[in-house]
Parts: sequence; structure tokens; C-alpha cells
Amino acid sequence: MFGISDIPKFLLAFFLVLPLISILHEAGHVFFAWLMGAKNIRIVVGSGKPVFNHGILEIRQYYFWYGFCTFENIERKEKLANILIFSGGALFNLLSTIAVILLVENDVLSAGMLTYQFTYFSMYYVFFALLPMLYPGGNFSDGKVILELLKNREKIVKERTYRIQCKAENEKWKVLNHRNELIQTFDKEEDALDKARKLAQEHRPSRIIRIKGDDEKEIQNYPRIPL
Repeated sequence: MFGISDIPKFLLAFFLVLPLISILHEAGHVFFAWLMGAKNIRIVVGSGKPVFNHGILEIRQYYFWYGFCTFENIERKEKLANILIFSGGALFNLLSTIAVILLVENDVLSAGMLTYQFTYFSMYYVFFALLPMLYPGGNFSDGKVILELLKNREKIVKERTYRIQCKAENEKWKVLNHRNELIQTFDKEEDALDKARKLAQEHRPSRIIRIKGDDEKEIQNYPRIPL
């Protein structure tokens, strides 16, 4: 039965162990994204206002709740690459749990509340990450994305395409949406690109195509965000 003496253990789990497990989970996603050539990788732990930034890690005010990662410009966007990226979080949680169990069994670590909480909540993360379901707000669980990909329903990672276009010298730059409809025009390419980036980031998965004259190339892509 839960008693007063268990409250410090409860606080330890929620304010120390869970954030650590969340970091490991997101690290699993970005590890495979990095293997696929991802750029601008970011791991966000918690929700609310950012309170700490260092390298790719951002910790927010409520660091013990929620987490996600972002990245862009992955080079391989086929089904297997996406399955590896979306399964990476649960895989890292599972491997770290096995590592802790082996360390305890071989007397490298002492069995105690920390090791128990770590293994227990790591498996909690694995279960709910891989359970194919919709989260509140309409986000897909990692397992839901993986299941859809295995069923060859690749629409789940199908990208919207945004274009910045200038057909001739001294023309204005047009920003076009995924239906090739005009959104806005700009005098400068940088302003058009900033607008396209904002749209693409808000509507992942997406990519940005730059068209100038007859030259057309992808300059950025924003994959779906693993949670």
C-alpha cells in the first residue's frame, strides 16, 4: 500500500527518473535520424518555456512532462528509414533497461529504488510508445506510424511540398502551397524562404522546393516529429 514514506520515492521517479528516460527515448529517435543524414537535430525535454539550452538539448520549465525531437533534411525517406527512426526511441529504452538489469545481476550496480524505477518506467515508455494509437491532439504514437508503414500506408509520412519560385530575373519571389496556390509574394528570396519554412515546420512532413528559372531543387525537408 502507498504510504506517506513513499512520497519521496514518488517525487524521485517523476522529477529525476522520468526525465532521464525521456532523454534516452528521444536520443533513440535522433540517433537513427542522424544515421539517415538528418541536420539541425533538436531534443526537447518537458513543456512550457525553455530554461536551458546546450548543443542539441533543450530543457523546458516542466521538464518532467512530455518530450519530442525535431530534425530536418534527412537523406533517406523510404519506408525502412522511417520505421527505424520511429522505433528508435522504444529500442533505446529497451536496451537501457536490459543494460541496467545485467549490471544489477552482475553486481556492478546495487538493486534499489532507482534501478527499480528506471526499469519499470522504461518499460512503461516502451509500451505506450509502441501501442498503435492516437494521442490527445491527434498526434500518432510511434507504434501507430510504424504499423501504418508496415501496412504500406505511406500516406502517413507523405510530404506536402511548398515552393518558392522566381521565373525570371527581377521578378518577385512567390510562395506556393502544396496545391500550387499562391500564398504570398516577396521582393527578397530570404523573406520568401522564411515564410515557406514557417509553413513547412507547422505542417510536417513537408519539404521546400526552390525554383529559379528552369532550375529546381529541394533545399529543405521537415519529417514528421517522433514523440
